Amino acid sequence: MSIDPPIDFVITVDRTLMTDHHGKEFIGFMTTAPAVGMPEKLWMWICAPKPKVDELGRPIVAPYGLRKVEAALKRAGFRAEIIDPDHLDKHLPRAKALMIGHHDFFAFCAPSNVWWAITKREPVNRKHFIKLMNSEPVRAFKRRGGKIVIGGPAAWQWLHVEDLWDSWGVDTVIDGEAEKVIVDIAQRIIDGEPLPRYVYVAPHEVPSVEEIPTIVGASVNGLVEIMRGCPRGCRFCSVTLRPLRYIPIDMVVSEIEVNKKFGINHALLHSEDVLLYGSYGVVPREEPLLKLHEAIISTRVETIGWAHVSLAAVVAGQRESKIVSKVMDLIKSGTGQKFIGVQTGIETGSPRLAKIIMPGKSAPFPAESWPDIVEEAFAIMADNDIVPAATIILNLPEEKQEDLDATVRLIERLRDYPSLIVPMYFVPMGVLKDKRALLNFSIKPEHVEVMWMCLEHSLKWAPELARKYLAENPFVRFAIRLFLRFVEWKKRSLERRVREIIEEARRGKYTHKPVEV
Repeated sequence: MSIDPPIDFVITVDRTLMTDHHGKEFIGFMTTAPAVGMPEKLWMWICAPKPKVDELGRPIVAPYGLRKVEAALKRAGFRAEIIDPDHLDKHLPRAKALMIGHHDFFAFCAPSNVWWAITKREPVNRKHFIKLMNSEPVRAFKRRGGKIVIGGPAAWQWLHVEDLWDSWGVDTVIDGEAEKVIVDIAQRIIDGEPLPRYVYVAPHEVPSVEEIPTIVGASVNGLVEIMRGCPRGCRFCSVTLRPLRYIPIDMVVSEIEVNKKFGINHALLHSEDVLLYGSYGVVPREEPLLKLHEAIISTRVETIGWAHVSLAAVVAGQRESKIVSKVMDLIKSGTGQKFIGVQTGIETGSPRLAKIIMPGKSAPFPAESWPDIVEEAFAIMADNDIVPAATIILNLPEEKQEDLDATVRLIERLRDYPSLIVPMYFVPMGVLKDKRALLNFSIKPEHVEVMWMCLEHSLKWAPELARKYLAENPFVRFAIRLFLRFVEWKKRSLERRVREIIEEARRGKYTHKPVEV
């Protein structure tokens, strides 16, 4: 079945992102790894089940970034729709352009690169993106002269795979916030004008709040954006290059209502630091935070979630006026939920390294106090039923053995706080971009202890957290439990050869060089 008039701009992504992850956003992290301990089909069913679609192949829910592009094009009067990758053949024969976004096209980002280096197997996100680009509907579309436009948070990766850029016939790559530039690109396509090969949206060119459109279709797991940019200035991060903008509460509520119209009765608040909504700097302000959550609760959503918070903001807000407790009490009383999960970044336990790489991460506290701030934040979150999934970054520039020793000591201090801690390998982004370091690195022997500590910590808490997090989904909970048992068994077998693993790392066994497609 096709639509008349035809869709001019088909927007899509591969299966690892065109999914609702069974309603649990954190399960989506499994798409950054290869299938381990089970067949890939089962792995994909757990982390990336096919979403419901209408008769035209339009998914009921879609990734938030794609929804923003769709909204921008529709607001400008273009015929644009998000289409599930399994239904592209219905629309590409008459479409003018295929637009694709992604978080990690080629598995160059953490944690994909770590799992790839350790297992020597391609993560499923990379495999399924390549499968999409090589699919017959996409290849046939390109043979007849259709335009392919690429964008999203991982657009920078295309600068390192120009052979694929050419062989797949990608016309334009948009690197940065796309809401403004995508309208110009679409008009050029309609008018038959030449397209720029690469568009970089500089910080001074990003859309203002007024230029950011409201989504017109439901987002995966009810994700809604509350702010863009970050004031902390970490040297390894590209988000900090963009200016800080707060999304007005009425716009946040409008997007929640859009989601509710499609049956998505949840609100996952997206920001680089939810607690800094409405702040004047790096110290949370009680009034805007409470107003935001009160407005969201008034929509009668079933749950509220936070995408990301900074540990320094947790401590500063709680010390200032018990903000964390007040907001969590409001969420619990307003929705009835008992806890929330959130992503956060520890990155290192070394005050020395924190001062060099991320001096703003601990603000308003000095970098010298970073380990104490981390533990205090974990204690505050534990007291308020917030479960963090935290990251550790290995192989940071200027890293020394003393820094890794400090990280190990910090992980030991966090042992009794319910949480997951995930090791990641440094991806040279932000002001530290470096192609050689991006595409080639080795897991060093001195990193093995840190990774082992992270594994032990996460395995201690994972069964309990999975039971709470997946309480209403017994089939997925059962599959996850089996996977955790496999990991525990594998860990016990590896314990007997830790010294061998360290020696293998020393010989370069875990050197990572992305393979050719």
